[in-house]
Amino acid sequence: MTTTNDHGRPVGDYTIDPTHSQIGFIARHAMVTKVRGSFNEFTGTAHLDAEVPARSSVAVTIQAASIDTRNTDRDAHLRGNDFFQMDKYPEMTFSSTEISWTSSDTVNITGDLTIKGVTRAVTIPFSFAGRAMDPYGNVRIGLEGSTTINRRDFGVTWNAALETGGVLIGDTATETSMMVPSFR
Repeated sequence: MTTTNDHGRPVGDYTIDPTHSQIGFIARHAMVTKVRGSFNEFTGTAHLDAEVPARSSVAVTIQAASIDTRNTDRDAHLRGNDFFQMDKYPEMTFSSTEISWTSSDTVNITGDLTIKGVTRAVTIPFSFAGRAMDPYGNVRIGLEGSTTINRRDFGVTWNAALETGGVLIGDTATETSMMVPSFR
């Protein structure tokens, strides 16, 4: 049964609830504004062992074609060869390699992030937002976290120079991840 340990940390097996979760990003555009987007289709599981964190694991798969920046033309460009080459690389994945609790309500999840066939280690600090039982008897936990990655590190290099100086798209993106997994 999924529960928490003596320190209030979640333990057990969880599945990401995509209807109550979000995986998104924020990227600089035209040097003056930010574009916010999300990936609307993803799956993931977590096994959390708060007593022996080395036994914990997290795995997430994102359908790259589900990118949504609320602009049809931009989304089509992002799906194409200039950016994510989604015909060749339909999925992005994250697989944890280390999970360490830094306090009673914060955890660092380090793992291999793969985008466009390029894998890099990233660490995402998460805050444990709490645990609750939903009306259907499912135990839910909330985790919120974010990290910044450089898109060029993953082979996403397209850009355009601006007449006023600078470039159309910033190199870094803040991956804003908010997960509310539910036990099934």
